[in-house]
Amino acid sequence: MNTPQIIGKKRDGQPLTKEEIDFLIRGFSEGSVPDYQMSAFLMAVFFRGMELDETLSLTRAMINSGKVLDLSRLPGVKVDKHSTGGVGDKVSIVLAPLVAAAGVRIPMVSGRTLGHTGGTLDKLESIPGLRTVLSPGEFVRNVERVGFSIAAQSRELVPADEGMYALRGVTGTVESVPLIVSSILSKKLAAGIDAIVFDVKCGAGAFMPELSRAEELARELVRVTSLMGKNASALITDMEQPLGNAVGNALEIKESLDCLKGGGPADLTAVTMELGVEMLRLAGVESDRARALEKLEKLRSGGAALQKFVEFVEAQGGDARVVEKPSLLPAAAAVEVVLAPCEGYVKGIDAKTLGEICVDMGGGRRKRTDAVDASVGVVLRAKVGDAVTRGQDLVEVHLRRDRSAVWVADLMTRLERVFSFSEAPVPERRLIMERLPVQGPAAKA
Repeated sequence: MNTPQIIGKKRDGQPLTKEEIDFLIRGFSEGSVPDYQMSAFLMAVFFRGMELDETLSLTRAMINSGKVLDLSRLPGVKVDKHSTGGVGDKVSIVLAPLVAAAGVRIPMVSGRTLGHTGGTLDKLESIPGLRTVLSPGEFVRNVERVGFSIAAQSRELVPADEGMYALRGVTGTVESVPLIVSSILSKKLAAGIDAIVFDVKCGAGAFMPELSRAEELARELVRVTSLMGKNASALITDMEQPLGNAVGNALEIKESLDCLKGGGPADLTAVTMELGVEMLRLAGVESDRARALEKLEKLRSGGAALQKFVEFVEAQGGDARVVEKPSLLPAAAAVEVVLAPCEGYVKGIDAKTLGEICVDMGGGRRKRTDAVDASVGVVLRAKVGDAVTRGQDLVEVHLRRDRSAVWVADLMTRLERVFSFSEAPVPERRLIMERLPVQGPAAKA
């Protein structure tokens, strides 16, 4: 076997054997397969797809590229949640401490900014001192002591995916179902989970804008997880506009803290609570939706979830004073405001374009080596369905001071064009578009 032959075989639409996939992934992990060859392979998969057996083999090969954690000594069902990526999606930052406060252990291996979407790790790293690169031992200890940990896939844990994930973001190969499935599941299964709920985003700001494609991805995630011997369910949630009001790393941490304190935007809270219900169900803690929602709301409004977040920040070396003093988070040097150009109702917000604008501002990456500015971003002052008057605040823009006046003026124009307006009231959007029930060993028992 050699790498060019394997790439050529997939380029021509032929299925790869387990041995060929193992050879390629092992070579990439060890350094004998360079980035340019892996990029060619990713592009071939993007155009030609993979059969189910190939996706299973790719997932297993990626898992086996590093250590697999054994959390069996920890009591209870270990449950995780994964989002397929969205603009303003900071759910994990609220959800993990909330569900951990209910007694569920959550080993969460997460990712960084990918394309126009924000990464949970980049958001958390805006907290001074907080580390997301942990040794497997640290990760397991934090899950045991705090109840959850959110960390990067280290060189010891799924090293193949770390490089592949970064390459997908800069080679235009993100929107591939087998690549998404294998990337997500390799990280999650290597972290020792027993069950997982998937938040599959659908809409302009998602990698799967069409509902049919989001349904395909959700079904494949649940099916492959089940075939790997774990329980899974999925929600398809709206990403036609950003989730919450803040888009940008430090700004999203502030909004997450608001939510953990019992406030926060209604859409962020609603999606977080529904995913929390699924996690409690998968953990065997509470099967009744109404009782689960009541339990989670008490933990959120009563301060237990916020205390879990404090414990998490301290355990991972961060400055927990940010919980009471968000001013300790990175702050932009300049703040501008985009004003509504007309009177009426907000008809739409182009989430993808907004995410791309935030990347241009420095809040994301164009290439894998780019640094991320945690301070920049936007805060929406109106969402779809809201009534606006001409001249009212539409978007609060957090900028670096080194931008020229011409650059800022162009940016403000681009942000205004992200919005569309209607003279008539706009119907409320469905946040939860579809639900896929639990599949897996326990579901079949």
